[in-house]
Amino acid sequence: MKKKLLVLQSNYVPWKGYFDAINKADVFVIYDEMQYTKNDWRNRNVIKTKQGLQWLTIPVKMHFGQKINEAEVSQQFWYVKHWKTLVQNYSRASYFKEIEALLRPLYANLISNNLSEINLAFIKRINEYLGITTKIVRSRELVFSGDKNERLIQICQQLSCNHYISGPAAKSYMDIQLFESNNISVEFLDYSDYKEYRQMFGNFEHHVSILDLLFNEGPNALSYIENKIC
Repeated sequence: MKKKLLVLQSNYVPWKGYFDAINKADVFVIYDEMQYTKNDWRNRNVIKTKQGLQWLTIPVKMHFGQKINEAEVSQQFWYVKHWKTLVQNYSRASYFKEIEALLRPLYANLISNNLSEINLAFIKRINEYLGITTKIVRSRELVFSGDKNERLIQICQQLSCNHYISGPAAKSYMDIQLFESNNISVEFLDYSDYKEYRQMFGNFEHHVSILDLLFNEGPNALSYIENKIC
């Protein structure tokens, strides 16, 4: 029987493909031992507005060589601006009130200035709403070393997983034979052919934060993550 593992870096309110991947796994490892990269998905994501796409960015203190799990927020009231922006652009969405009840307490009662902790809180809350029950493990709880392939294989072994789920970009560096020699099968995700949903403000955009899908489709959101165009 396959026990499926997914490993992804910590992201702020990620797009629907991120949750699609989590939903396919039995165990999800948030891998935040890597070096923090500026202007990436770790601390920001995109929403739709009347004026076009807009970034929601968590300001982060920067120092040389810091890991993702060492990144700390640099401005105390960033969340006030984020929530105000969401209200301005989604207050007329079909499920605004329902998603407001889900997310506003998170923005109003943040208990950490650590970026990874903030991201994890949002991911967990959204998983609960979607009904995704995948077990979440933090990479800091594990022991691994070596190159990218060796680290992933060690994580699989420590968590007793024999099937590794990967994003399509990893095809360029993954040593499939090394995984198979360790009795681990590999599956590459396909992020194409998601169905369109009711979306505000102009042409449809797939690659926006899942918040857009939640505000517009509410309890129907998971069906747009799981079911693709045939």
